[in-house]
Amino acid sequence: MMTSRFVKCAVAVGAIGLAAVLPSSAQAAGTTATATAVVATAIGIAKTVDMSFGTIGATTIAGTVVLGTDNSRSCTNVDCLSGSPGAAASFDVIGDGSNTYSITLPSAAVPLTGPGPNMDATAFVSLPATTGTLSSGAQTLLVGATLAVGTAATQTAGVYTSAAFTVTVNYN
Repeated sequence: MMTSRFVKCAVAVGAIGLAAVLPSSAQAAGTTATATAVVATAIGIAKTVDMSFGTIGATTIAGTVVLGTDNSRSCTNVDCLSGSPGAAASFDVIGDGSNTYSITLPSAAVPLTGPGPNMDATAFVSLPATTGTLSSGAQTLLVGATLAVGTAATQTAGVYTSAAFTVTVNYN
């Protein structure tokens, strides 16, 4: 019977020794980090040149003048007179370099009022088209449009001018 007591004692001592080798809980590890943020320079836009469809002559048929962003004019059923060529509107866009921005042009007709019936400017286009890049913190934005012209019988000669129209830029 002594042997059985010895075995019980040896098992008890072995269990105590094993408990001393194993940790009572898992060990934890940790580290720290920091956070940063950069506030960009506000994007800005300033008009440098107003849009001009130039001098035109109404004909017996209503027509259009398409003013391109490159200052070109395409006239359909309208005489584009060479004495006063057109000019696309020009804007300087400024902001943080290398950032892109979206361009929003007028979506509704912009009426030009004068001595006769209004002429509507529509179908605004820009260069760059929908997104620009401020590679050096600045970019020129050019805007053209299409002008609807009445007939010579209804479109009275004179100067026609629009109210201000809005071109908006926002960082992407």
